Amino acid sequence: MRKNLLSGRQTAACILTAALLSAALLAGCAGKRSHVPAAGGRPEDDPAVMLPENRYELIQTVEVTGRQGICCENGFYWVSGSASLAKYDSSWTLLALNEDPFLGYETRVNHIADIDVYENELYIGAEYFMDGVGENIQIAVYDADTLELKRTFPFCEESGQLECSGIAVDPNTRSVWMCSWVGEESGRYLYRYDLETGAYLGRVHMQMPPQWIQGIACYDGWIYLTADDGTADDGEPDHLYRTKVPEGTSNCTVTLERTFDDVILQGEIEGLTFDKEKEQLLVLFNRGARIVLGMPKGFYEGYDREISEVYLFDISERN
Repeated sequence: MRKNLLSGRQTAACILTAALLSAALLAGCAGKRSHVPAAGGRPEDDPAVMLPENRYELIQTVEVTGRQGICCENGFYWVSGSASLAKYDSSWTLLALNEDPFLGYETRVNHIADIDVYENELYIGAEYFMDGVGENIQIAVYDADTLELKRTFPFCEESGQLECSGIAVDPNTRSVWMCSWVGEESGRYLYRYDLETGAYLGRVHMQMPPQWIQGIACYDGWIYLTADDGTADDGEPDHLYRTKVPEGTSNCTVTLERTFDDVILQGEIEGLTFDKEKEQLLVLFNRGARIVLGMPKGFYEGYDREISEVYLFDISERN
C-alpha cells in the first residue's frame, strides 16, 4: 500500500481548498460559461461573456459527393470535394456536378476547402495542397448553377496566411472571411477581405484559437468554426466554436460551442453552414479514411472507402 505523505493538518487544508475551489467553479458555471474578459476590458464589454448557449439536436444524416465544404441558400445545398463541386435540391437530389473545377486558374491548384454561397454565387478558397502545406491560395467565385469559375480575388501574401481551410461571406459587414488549417502563426488569425472589391482588410487575432480549423460560417452576428481537434485513432470527438469580431478591434475571444460526440465514427470534421430559414446547423463529416497531414492514407478496419456525410442539427436556445 502506498504510504500517505500528508499530515492530518495538511490533509484537512487540502480538503478545504478543494471544497472552496468546487464552490467557486459551480458559481462561475451557473447561468453562463466561465470566461475571462480581454485584458483591459470590462466584462460587460466582452461579447463572449454573455454568449447564449444553443442546443443542437441531430435530426438527419445524408451521404454526399464531396469531402470538404457545405453551404446552402434558398433551399439548395452545395458540397465541395477536394476537386469537385456539387449542387443538391432541398431533398438532397444531385442536380449538378463539376469534377474539373480548376479550369481558368492562372496558377496551379488542386484543392478546394470549405465554401460559402451568397446571391447565387459560390465563394471558394482554392489552393495547391500537399502533405500539410498550402500554396497558390486563390479566392474564387463560381456560378452557383453552372458550377463554373467566374472571377478571382487578389490574395494578399503579406497577410501571413499559409493555407485556406474555409471561406465565409458576412453580408452584414460586407466581408469575406478566411481561415487556415495550418497551425502556429497562420492558424491563429481570421483573414478579412472586402466583399465588393476583394481588397484585403486585415486579420484578427483569435484568443484561445482552436487547433486544426476546418470550416467557417457566419450566422446571426457570430463567426462559427469547426476544428478537427479530436484524435480519431483514440475516438476523440471534434468541436464547434464561435466568436464575434467587434468593429475596430484586432482580436476576438473564441469559445467552445459544441462537442460532436454523436457522430457515427470519429473521423474528420470538415466544413459547416447554417440554413437560416430552417434554423439548422449543417456539418460535413468524413469517416473510414485514415488522415495524415490532411491527406487520406488508407482506411480504418471495416472500410474500403471514405464516406462523406452531412449532419443536420435543429437549433434551439437552452432554457
